[in-house]
Parts: sequence; C-alpha cells; structure tokens
Amino acid sequence: MIAGDLLGERARLTPDRLALVEVRSGRRFTYAALNRRANAMADLWTREWGLVKGDRIGILSENRVEYVDAFFAAGKTGIVLVPLSTRLTDTERDALIQDAQPRRVMDSPSFDRECDFQPTTCGPADLWCLLYTSGTTGKPKGVRIPHRMVLWNAYNTVMSWQLNDDDTAPVFTPMYHAGGLAVFLTPMVAIGGTVVLHSRFDPGEIWCHVEREHATLIFGVPTIFKMLMEAPEFRTADLGSVRWCISGGAPLPRYLVDAYRERGLVFKQGYGMTEAGVNCFAMTADDAERKAGSVGKPMMFTQARVDASGELCLRGPHICQGFWNQPEATVAAIDAEGWLHTGDIAHCDADGFYYIDGRIKDMYISGGVNVYPAEIEAALVQHPAVQEAAVVGVPDPQWGEVGAAFVVGRATEAELGQFLAGRLARYKLPRQYRFVDSLPRTPYGKIVKSELRKWIQEGQP
Repeated sequence: MIAGDLLGERARLTPDRLALVEVRSGRRFTYAALNRRANAMADLWTREWGLVKGDRIGILSENRVEYVDAFFAAGKTGIVLVPLSTRLTDTERDALIQDAQPRRVMDSPSFDRECDFQPTTCGPADLWCLLYTSGTTGKPKGVRIPHRMVLWNAYNTVMSWQLNDDDTAPVFTPMYHAGGLAVFLTPMVAIGGTVVLHSRFDPGEIWCHVEREHATLIFGVPTIFKMLMEAPEFRTADLGSVRWCISGGAPLPRYLVDAYRERGLVFKQGYGMTEAGVNCFAMTADDAERKAGSVGKPMMFTQARVDASGELCLRGPHICQGFWNQPEATVAAIDAEGWLHTGDIAHCDADGFYYIDGRIKDMYISGGVNVYPAEIEAALVQHPAVQEAAVVGVPDPQWGEVGAAFVVGRATEAELGQFLAGRLARYKLPRQYRFVDSLPRTPYGKIVKSELRKWIQEGQP
C-alpha cells in the first residue's frame, strides 16, 4: 500500500539523524524533532481547529520549517494542504482560495509544542495536497496530489536517482511549487538525508551553505542556475562535495553545462511536471555527458510512450488524480487507460533515452509544415553570445506563420541568421529577431510566451 506517515516512519528508523537545517534561523532539527513539530501542527488542526480528513487548509508563506511541519501534518491527518504562491496578487490568490474552499489559511505561522497526536490512517487515493499550476495559459488548475503519488515519487527518486542517506540537498525553490516539495524534500526524508532549507533565493547564501553543509545534490531551473553561475561565490566556493546538479522546468542551455563542468560539476537534465510526480526520468552521470540534451530513461516502474502525434504520454503510480473542480480538463489530460497526455512533443532514441522537442501548444505551422520553437531555441542558445532565447509563431501573409525570436545576448541578427543556417532547415529560421534585456517568466522560471505575443501585437519592445 503506497500510503503512510512518511516522516513518522523515518523518525522511527533514524530519530537522531540530522533532517533539516533552517538557514534563516540557523536551527538544526533531527528527524525526531521534526516529527514532533509535525505532530504538534496536526494536533492543532484536529483538536483546536476541528479540521477533519478531507478538509482543505491553505498556507501562504515563504520557505520555513513551519511549512515543512504543515506538509507532513497533512500527510498524518488526511487534511489537504493547499500551498498558495506568495507572488500572486490578492485577486489571483483570492481566485485560488475561492476554488479550493479551504476552511483556514495559515500565514507564516510560528509555534512549537509537545503533543500526543496519533496519525490518521490514510489510503493511497486520499489527497495529500492541491498544487495549483503556474497558469502560463488560461486559468490555473488545482492538481489533485494523492498519498500514493507523493510517496511513490519519494521512493522512486531515491531508487532511480541513486540517492544515499548521507546526501545533503539545498531547497530554495518555493515550496508552493511541486519542485520545492518533491526535489528534494520528500526523497531526502525517504532515505534519511538532510535538507538545507532557504527561505528565499539568494545565490551568495546558497553557495555559502553548499560549502558549509557539504551539499551533494543541487536542483534548479535554468534561470536559477544562470543566476547562481553569475554570483561571485560560484568562482570561489568549495564545491568538492557536490555529486551532481540537475535542471528541470525548461531546456538547459549548453553554455550552462559547460560553465558548471569547468567547476568540476556533473550536470543532468531532468523532466517532470506537477501532474506527474514531478520526477519522471533518470540518467547516470556518464549518460548525462554521453546523451547530452536527453532527459534520460523513464524511472523505475514508470511507463512512457510517444503517440502517433509525437506527444509524450506517461503512466504509473506517480500520476495525479486530475484537476480539482475541472472534470473536463481531467478527462482531456488522463485517458481511460490511465495515460497522462503531457502536452510535450518528444522522441526516443534507439537506446531508450527520451528527448523533449517542445510543447504542442507552442507549435506553429509555416508553409504547411509543423515547427517546434524548442528546437530553434536549443540551437540559438548554442551561440556563445546568446544567454537566453524564446521563439513564438507570428502571422505571415505568405507562410501563414513564421518564427519571431526574442534573444537575450549581444549577437546581431546577421550573426544569428548565419549561425542557424548551418543547423536548421530554412523553414525553421526565424524571420524576426528582437533583442531584449530579459524574458518574462513565471515565479518558477518558465517563459510566458503569451506575454511575448502581446509585445509583438503592441509593437514592443
């Protein structure tokens, strides 16, 4: 049965091991201490607030130990945690609260007390939390995350990524996102490793604590790794303890891989989504170099296939239950056989390694031929003067649609045209170039292409 009190079980096995270091306060918690805190929060919810299994409770907070308390209290009680982004406007946040209908919303709580709480029995299908998607297009959807999904992702990440009980990983991505919870909080608890919890993203602080706490694993999105690379501490910190870095959320530019390799670091490309775990593929350090650009092979007991349209589909215990209050969207995403249709275009090579080629919704048709912006973007960022790039399709009277490239870097249009000419078919070459200082992104680093299209419509930048 893929359900149970994950933190309580880890505390039973290794109560005295270091579980968490909270950077903002300097406090250090063993698994026994962390478990007592989660029990205390569960006791508050059930005895004093009268919440019962199935009730929702919102949390609006930066990363802090109380957030960890709340997450594991949800796992102990069957009360459904609803993380709320700190970056949303009041209007956007109110819309999520109206959708989830939590009985209470916690705002950066702080307490610590003893109790005799006994965990509630939860089944694999009971909800652990609702995680709202970033909403780059349309209305954000509340992804229904059951117990079996949280626990299976934790176990499978440990096995497939070959984590150890002496691993230490910083967590600085927001815990209101799946990445903040599933990479590496729950896997570290499953194996008995240590999490270094940062309340905010501060590159200097992160590198300082990577060195101080002898971190072995680092996760982020490409934007985060770029800012970490640009920090002065990147050049001076002792990174000898780091086994590897892994990036997800967007294509990984080659220049970042090369920069981290120069510092002696192995860099892997990952793939996941809120609806699927979030960790879905794995590769060894040798494969990361040999199969550069690949996200790896499906993790253990994870089924993957590319259907006739080129869409990546996934099936296994790591798939969500669908979307809160959106049955039509659920049916559209998860078919009758349990396959999650990811919306990503992919291909698989002869060795079983998968490559993400782009988003279906990003695709445009030029002269009757499908064009995938991710392929063009991947080629653009290989140019040494290009830091970031995004491509969208724009109307064209002759071809129907053509590509417009937004580029962060010091290259010229002529240089990029010549550079791409030897790498891409002519119909894939952008017909417009716009050079910008930065690209619009969601709080988790994904490029907001609807904003780029708006820029074109409004004649900016």
